[in-house]
Amino acid sequence: MLKVLDGPAVRRWARRCAEALGRARTEIDALNVFPVPDGDTGTNLHRTLLAAAEALDEVPADAGADRVWPALARGALIGARGNSGVIVSQAIGGLAEVLGEAEGGGADLREAFRHASELARAAVARPVEGTVLTVLAAVARAVEEASGDLVDVTGRAAAEARRALRSTTGQLDVLAHNGVVDAGAAGLVIMLESLAEVVSEAYSDRHEVPAPTEKIVAEPDDGPGYEVMYLLDAGPGQVERLRAELDALGDSLVIVGGDGLWNVHVHVDDAGAAIEAGLAAGRPYRIRVTYLGGHGTGTGGGHSRRGGHSTPGGRGVVAVAAGDGLAALFREAGAVVVRREPGATPSLAALLGAVREAGAEVAVLPNDEAVHAVAVAAAEIAREGGATVSVLPTRASVQGLAALAVHDPLRRFDDDVVAMTDVAGHTRHGHVWVADREAVTSAGICRPGDVLGVVDGEVALIGGGLAATAVEIAGRLVSGGSEMVTLVTGLDAPPALLDAVRGHLERTRPDIEIVVYEGGQGGYPLLIGVE
Repeated sequence: MLKVLDGPAVRRWARRCAEALGRARTEIDALNVFPVPDGDTGTNLHRTLLAAAEALDEVPADAGADRVWPALARGALIGARGNSGVIVSQAIGGLAEVLGEAEGGGADLREAFRHASELARAAVARPVEGTVLTVLAAVARAVEEASGDLVDVTGRAAAEARRALRSTTGQLDVLAHNGVVDAGAAGLVIMLESLAEVVSEAYSDRHEVPAPTEKIVAEPDDGPGYEVMYLLDAGPGQVERLRAELDALGDSLVIVGGDGLWNVHVHVDDAGAAIEAGLAAGRPYRIRVTYLGGHGTGTGGGHSRRGGHSTPGGRGVVAVAAGDGLAALFREAGAVVVRREPGATPSLAALLGAVREAGAEVAVLPNDEAVHAVAVAAAEIAREGGATVSVLPTRASVQGLAALAVHDPLRRFDDDVVAMTDVAGHTRHGHVWVADREAVTSAGICRPGDVLGVVDGEVALIGGGLAATAVEIAGRLVSGGSEMVTLVTGLDAPPALLDAVRGHLERTRPDIEIVVYEGGQGGYPLLIGVE
């Protein structure tokens, strides 16, 4: 029997949780009627704990609890799925905050349970009794009376969790109506029983999942139509504002995390608004939008495939353009164009509308790193409507032009996406622009009026003249294997700028094909692409 929860014990617990939840996944799914009867709580908890356990593979085998607990908590946070998975990940984070800095004995675990319960409840915008939060709170209260012995604490925690689970049926109307216990709480019981087994060095290959007392007849689903989840890089102030905005948009709101990384979960009718709120707060990624079967319509009035939306047939490309000339080029090549102003990001509604207009199989060219997250969000929502959408990693307009040049609507969609991605990835890109304020760049401190030369997204040169800087940047982009250079002039580009770069290339590399377009983009006098 263990005296403390050391690093190896935490590893065994994490792996045992994942295995036990995997075995009980189907039975827990069958209990799932709250907050929506989508039958995936067991699956979500299994995937959450599996991600947490797998995160420990990156930690040295001899690492102590001070390294294992934080890694476990981060793995759960990043891999959390569904409402219950997100709440459980926060509970694991609460345990880690205490036990990662303590010896790990029974008294420490008592404090950890109290902290985990408080953190999990605080993460939920509108806590509901009869759920995993209720069982966590009951466990925290019960272990206060336990001795300092680790076996006693874990044994009481598991027993109280099982008792509190049985009581959930009478605490929430929808559970009573269907004769079930709370699905998320059932998963928590398995986790705590697994912890007691690890501490007592016992083993069970089966944990009881209470069966429904009657045939489940879920209540009609008239709630929000979409579950939206994403990871978010943001500060605490931005997250508090996001919490208030999402709370007004929908329900089942849970935001967990800290130190700049958050996992956001909410049920809404307007999935686009929830994602745009995240974009305003920070950098959302790993965006997932799931249709719940309610009456939600998403952004811009779209519908899910189960809601009767029919996606137009055919193959299409959506391209984002920051200038009239670029827009015309993409349009002439057959793309549906979304215009944006330099330095701005197009709305999610505009991108989603373009994807739906483009067809049933759509490749999206963001053509700017900042646009990529919005494009991914639009793609997620469009997929719920039955479309097949792939967002290509084009970070510049010249990469988008190169990708569109090899687009072949007669190829299989996957093969077409691979070909477009390949040529975009082999297109180096650069541009020049004039600084309007003092800033720290990768090439040093720039001041207003300095000309900045950018190579593959990084400031590589601070110069004094447009032409000289552009010539230098073109030289850095061109290599021995380069075959073609694309020059895209901006709205206010002086004629001497294009002449200088083209003349330099014709003298130094007469073997290279040079293509010139009038892009009409503001802010960037010259864009350069090299294939």
